[in-house]
Amino acid sequence: MTTRRFEVLFLCTGNSARSLLAEALLRALGGDRFGAWSAGSRPTGRAHPLALEVLRERGHDVAGLRSKSWDEFARPDAPRLDFVFTVCDNAAGEVCPVWPGQPMTAHWGIEDPAAFEGDDALHKLRFVRAYHELRRRIELFTSLPVEALDRMSLQRRLDEIGAIDRNGAAAHAQGDEARSDHEETIR
Repeated sequence: MTTRRFEVLFLCTGNSARSLLAEALLRALGGDRFGAWSAGSRPTGRAHPLALEVLRERGHDVAGLRSKSWDEFARPDAPRLDFVFTVCDNAAGEVCPVWPGQPMTAHWGIEDPAAFEGDDALHKLRFVRAYHELRRRIELFTSLPVEALDRMSLQRRLDEIGAIDRNGAAAHAQGDEARSDHEETIR
């Protein structure tokens, strides 16, 4: 039995850091089951050096990673996308091109490591953190039985993955726990 390959596009504004990290991660973790791509609404035209460094240090192939426009994926000869994930808040709020085939979408916001200004070691640490946050989400995504879930169930799971915070817990669950602790203190 042949398994269908699912095409995934990660979107960011500049396509220089987070979306490139996600593309490389899915290529490594998704095997033959997933095709990985990335693009930006306003691409910088270059991959951030720290993104490439973090990927290389973790054994990822960075050949072919480049900053590109999302317009490339709206062309008739582009891969037919099954999933489109925004990894930055700016891209999530923009009007995207019309993707042929109506891919499923979700927002998996990650803090922009490229925007950090300060100490070089701390700057690199931001990239490492983004890498691990994306890795956790992509591991969860690739473990989903995509073929077996109906569209609504799959959308719910994609949204839940997007709500995972950097500690691996659902962000809303953390808020519920804090409210519960506060209520116990009041009693």
